[in-house]
Amino acid sequence: MLSMLRAHGLDAGPTQRPLLTGFLTSLPADVPAIATLHAFGTLGALTDAANISAASAVLAVVACLALGGLLYGSLFRRAANDQRGGWLFGLAFGFLLWMLGPIPLLQWLPERPVLSGYPAMGLLLGQLIWGLTLGVAFPLVHQRLLGGLEDEPPQRSESTGPRAAADPHLKRKAPEVEQ
Repeated sequence: MLSMLRAHGLDAGPTQRPLLTGFLTSLPADVPAIATLHAFGTLGALTDAANISAASAVLAVVACLALGGLLYGSLFRRAANDQRGGWLFGLAFGFLLWMLGPIPLLQWLPERPVLSGYPAMGLLLGQLIWGLTLGVAFPLVHQRLLGGLEDEPPQRSESTGPRAAADPHLKRKAPEVEQ
């Protein structure tokens, strides 16, 4: 599927920064996610299970979600910049990360599940809210991070580039060979 999207401009250009955008967008998306985790008691269950402080648990969640933001930017690249469908990309990505990350690590690998009941539901809801916020905010943050080509030197000739391919008057003249 990604090869099909690549044909329609998935690859990021030289002025786009999808990794940086994903990382920076994940930081404000962490706020509603952590609030949800706290409201459902997920953070308390994590601190009890890992025997760490609440601040350490919050920092671990922020670090994991920042890595998720980097992964989001590297996976979707320019497709994540869609303002109409970004919310759906983000929501689906939040669900995917929930299935690939916390569920195997917290539910299947230990002898008994670390989270159950409301804390487990809070983890799912927190991941979904994080993904939704990430998908909605990504295009807004990305617009501010786009670089420009204003500092690039002008092209040497008008006979190169996409305009030259479409306009027969701008084609290069072949050098004449002396015989």
